[in-house]
Amino acid sequence: MHREAVAGSRPAQRSVGRPGQDGMRVARMSGTATTGTSSTLDTLGRLESEAIHIFREVAGEFDRPVILFSGGKDSTLLLHLAVKAFWPAPVPFPLLHVDTGHNFDEVIEFRDRVVAEHGLRLEVAKVQDYIDDGRLSERPDGTRNPLQTVPLLDAITSHKFDAVFGGGRRDEERARAKERIFSLRNAFGQWEPRRQRPELWNLYNGRHRPGEHVRVFPLSNWTELDVWHYIAREGIELPSIYYAHTRDVYLRDGMWLAEGPWGGPRDGEELITKTIRYRTVGDGSCTGAVESDATDIEAVIAEVAASRLTERGATRADDRLSEAAMEDRKREGYF
Repeated sequence: MHREAVAGSRPAQRSVGRPGQDGMRVARMSGTATTGTSSTLDTLGRLESEAIHIFREVAGEFDRPVILFSGGKDSTLLLHLAVKAFWPAPVPFPLLHVDTGHNFDEVIEFRDRVVAEHGLRLEVAKVQDYIDDGRLSERPDGTRNPLQTVPLLDAITSHKFDAVFGGGRRDEERARAKERIFSLRNAFGQWEPRRQRPELWNLYNGRHRPGEHVRVFPLSNWTELDVWHYIAREGIELPSIYYAHTRDVYLRDGMWLAEGPWGGPRDGEELITKTIRYRTVGDGSCTGAVESDATDIEAVIAEVAASRLTERGATRADDRLSEAAMEDRKREGYF
């Protein structure tokens, strides 16, 4: 469990930003997202402008979009960009979280606080409900990450969502590198790479038949380092577990896992108190920590810049089940 944060000089942060609250942020938004030219925009400005354009394109083209929001860094960044895209109007979409029941307490607290601060509607699809009534069964390995697909697809169908924003990035994993920004899912919510349409420049094709929907990835062209640089630039608050803290963990298959309701440590696995942080914050049963003393954003950026492993390669046990683990899950409807 989370013991205590290591004393550090983390800069003052705020939750997902309200760009109009001060003149500087309004000027930045108008200067980069709407009136600047490519020659005057820096990398973060171009990425921000592209994401805002995608949000507005979806708002004009679809009837019932939704944003996947778990409280992790990518979905928090996604929400921050959505707030900018429609400011001063509120974000015109609800949020959706598929809760495995194995989440970190700090992340759920952060999720609920951000939703309340912005007055947004959050739909939560719970894996536990499906286990309780027999629609899903616990896996022998104890992880619930692969079990998210069925509740996700049921939520999309029951709410008639036709566009689903996700925080996936191409640099995370090879299957996500294949994705278009507008990714068509069939009537069963499944992904078929051969059916994806070409995307030339910033021309996106949202055409879909009744029952189909489109997954939308505004962060496709961002890297993990871009995300952290932007979080630093915008002063975006994140759950505390993204920064170094002490926690009881055990080593399994080369990955530091935390004790929790998902089981572990098993016989022969020793619980050790270490100073760690998380690069991703997925299901606790398969999300590993990295040893780190990075207590603030600048230290995290330096650490990420020096890493030779992607965040999923370093910390996600579910991606190690097979060479094509992510692609197999995506074909079934996983995000």
